[in-house]
Amino acid sequence: MSDHIRNTGAMLASPRCGAKTRASGACRSPAVHGKKRCRMHGGAHGSGAPKANQNARTHGLFSRDAIAERRQIQALLGEARKLMEEMK
Repeated sequence: MSDHIRNTGAMLASPRCGAKTRASGACRSPAVHGKKRCRMHGGAHGSGAPKANQNARTHGLFSRDAIAERRQIQALLGEARKLMEEMK
């Protein structure tokens, strides 16, 4: 056998990832140096969204403009229904 004394104190005392796993528990892998997450949960170099992330930009059906336009149309339709009821 080896005469090497294993010094695991620093390894066991290192900060842990803590990301939520599929089993709804916390990830217990050691965090990457200088980061809060492990290499599997976003601590690796180059991981994560770029600065000024255009991939997260809201557009189309769920943009603020589209939602406001739909609300205006619904209000206009409601007024038209009331007017039609009054005419009867």
